[in-house]
Amino acid sequence: MTFAYLFVLDTLSDWEHGYLTPELNTGRMFAEPGTSVPVRTVALTHDPVTTMGGLRVTPDVALADLSPADAAVLILPGANTWAEPRYEPVLAKAREFLAAGVPVAAICGATIALAGAGMLDSRPHTSNDLEALRQFSPGYHGAEHYVDEPAVTDGDLITASGTAPLEFSRHVLARLGVMSEETLEAWYQLYKTSRPEYYFAMVDSLPQPV
Repeated sequence: MTFAYLFVLDTLSDWEHGYLTPELNTGRMFAEPGTSVPVRTVALTHDPVTTMGGLRVTPDVALADLSPADAAVLILPGANTWAEPRYEPVLAKAREFLAAGVPVAAICGATIALAGAGMLDSRPHTSNDLEALRQFSPGYHGAEHYVDEPAVTDGDLITASGTAPLEFSRHVLARLGVMSEETLEAWYQLYKTSRPEYYFAMVDSLPQPV
């Protein structure tokens, strides 16, 4: 079994993974019935962290024990604390995952951290804003590869703006290939538009019981 690892840190932006983790953890919309990608939380240590919304999370896994071998994806949400030097080992772990061919999905402040580590200098990516990357990541040299879109997938790296949690989730689910194209499109349109026809299209696209 492989897991979706969600990195948790103090001031984590609760909403940025809110569409994604329930679908991975339950597999309720997956193309293959009865399957899922269970979500596990990972942090620098096993010590509890507190999200921006005030939720207290006790991590399942310490970063030192995290391995690409049993991972389907590493999710890096935004937070106000990414600039702290203590999170540099997380960026090294992201490099390790990408080198192993395991997707890394970063949103909001996590993209700024990746930019500061030079990981966005030579590949298509996005973030909250190009000027924000330049301002908050002095070592960033990837402006020519910046894409002004809510979310961008480049191979195993997914980046997104903090105002685009739905698009972020769509890109991750598409990269993992766990939903059919029809289900994913209907799922996305349902949450984007709230139009009921997309709910019925989503349900109709799911595998039917034999």
